[in-house]
Amino acid sequence: MPGDHDVLFKTLADPTRRALFERLCREGEKTVAALTARAGVSQPVVSKHLGVLKRAGLVRDRHEGRQTHYSAQLGALAPLIDWTSQMAGFWQSRFDQLEDLLKRMDQ
Repeated sequence: MPGDHDVLFKTLADPTRRALFERLCREGEKTVAALTARAGVSQPVVSKHLGVLKRAGLVRDRHEGRQTHYSAQLGALAPLIDWTSQMAGFWQSRFDQLEDLLKRMDQ
């Protein structure tokens, strides 16, 4: 769906959200407290960003007692991967056409 990548781009455009998502990708599941400790922003701000990431499908939460654990959902990146693959194919085709044109001009 065309809107899927728009939501993902908008969600990941924010540097704090992107950093939280990247950290979850690299380090695995983390509590809100653990994410807040190195986020450089307050816990309510981290929670707000995690909510946006969750609505976009980029993270999943799991409640354990009073703590909420978050983990990255890498499959949610599929629309962006598809879009970048399409763009790469488009530009590769353009470069191939340009190369063909330059070869014909050299002859």
